[in-house]
Amino acid sequence: MIILGVDPGTAITGYGVIEHQGNRFRMIEYGVVSTSKDLVLAKRLQYIFEEINKLIDRFKPDHLAIEELFFNKNTKTALTVGHARGVIVLAGALKGLSVYEYTPLQVKQAVVGYGRAEKHQVQFMVKAIMNLMEIPKPDDAADALAIGICHANSYHSDYR
Repeated sequence: MIILGVDPGTAITGYGVIEHQGNRFRMIEYGVVSTSKDLVLAKRLQYIFEEINKLIDRFKPDHLAIEELFFNKNTKTALTVGHARGVIVLAGALKGLSVYEYTPLQVKQAVVGYGRAEKHQVQFMVKAIMNLMEIPKPDDAADALAIGICHANSYHSDYR
């Protein structure tokens, strides 16, 4: 199973493409989609949508896993991240992918075994699980890989 994990954001959207077979993981690619703060929101969203579509076309994932929006103290930030999530979910849906959403707590639980794990613990486990030489950078890409790992560990064929 090929999974595209996505950590949404309007400035930086992290992505991680992984393969999961049995209890084995293989990292295919990770990185970020960055937008300029000088662009209006609509253009940033368009760019994110187009780049996610390119990733889907290139890697042909079986599933798209994305971090669920959690309440943020900054309402404006939460709203713009919600917009980014929307275009990413739409990109997946238009390509016929099943889209799965996970809370940060679920991701930490699935990757570290503890829902209140610190960021560095999650990153260390991503490195270990994916058998990487170093912790993926930037953080957004490591988070996206963690979301993909969470999906691989959580997915059941009867999941809806």
